Amino acid sequence: MDERSRLLLKTLIERYIADGQPVGSRTLSRASGLELSAATIRNVMADLEDMGLIASPHTSAGRIPTPRGYRVFVDAMLTAHPQRGDAIEHALQQQIDTAPPQQVMARAAQLMSSLSQFVGVVLAPQRSGVFRHIEFLRLGEHRILLIIVSPEGDVQNRMLHWPHPASQSDLNAATNYLNTHFSGMSFEEVAKKLGGEVEHLRSELVALMQAGVQVGSQALTESQDQVVVAGQQQLLGVVDLAGNLDKLRQLFDLFEQKAQLLKLMEASARADGVRIYIGGESEAAPFEELSVITAPYAADGKVIGTLGVIGPTRMAYDRMIQIVDITSKLVGNALSQR
Repeated sequence: MDERSRLLLKTLIERYIADGQPVGSRTLSRASGLELSAATIRNVMADLEDMGLIASPHTSAGRIPTPRGYRVFVDAMLTAHPQRGDAIEHALQQQIDTAPPQQVMARAAQLMSSLSQFVGVVLAPQRSGVFRHIEFLRLGEHRILLIIVSPEGDVQNRMLHWPHPASQSDLNAATNYLNTHFSGMSFEEVAKKLGGEVEHLRSELVALMQAGVQVGSQALTESQDQVVVAGQQQLLGVVDLAGNLDKLRQLFDLFEQKAQLLKLMEASARADGVRIYIGGESEAAPFEELSVITAPYAADGKVIGTLGVIGPTRMAYDRMIQIVDITSKLVGNALSQR
């Protein structure tokens, strides 16, 4: 493309993002500031259409961007607005900094949704399966309540059905042994050590601890909500999507099932900085009407998760990039400090 074509494409996309209406040659002539005849602009638009960068809706003489056109725009034509970034950071920082540790992910997803008016998504860090405290409580002859406390302070309760009679003193002995020798270790490590380092303990007590470790590991795994999603209902108000009920159902299935989202966010964790998928470029979210903007976040210098915004292809990409980029840095800082 020559410079004139680039300017007209940039102007057309900016007008369409702002107004949501197909852009005609007369509007393009005024908005671009170029002293060109309507015929010349129509010729340039025809060339851009041949290149697959814009398209003509059936009901209008104007043009709209295609996903390929958005890609060219995002890669080569976006203009940064530092002042907007400062306002976004101010809106985010206190909310994330004051969130309790276990609520940082949910708070980040909600804030991104609120600022973008689209969907906020966070891939939470995988828990290591480490316990800070474990306790056995006798509820009946064969029923034991297992209490697991994670390093983050999360508490999980699980029922353990035990075939052998166990007194509370036996349960206290198992509780004290696990907490004294293994607190701060992962359940996987504890299971290995219980298999070879406790010959001096009664076999029934070792078996009870092994059963507790297995149930505790399952409890921490099941309690993980790896993908946190906020603001799905925002898509109901997006004009570009609201008229297609079948498409909306597919989108809500995407958010409900989460498997595809997990795949997308895990792939984004390997990216360096902000990554943008436009109009089905991602196999994990293959929707022509959607764009996904993601960024990894790190704690203590190590990438531990990703977050992002999902919305229609017609979005203010410069603002969305700033929202995602700033949120990733603030989440990383908050987790590092804690």
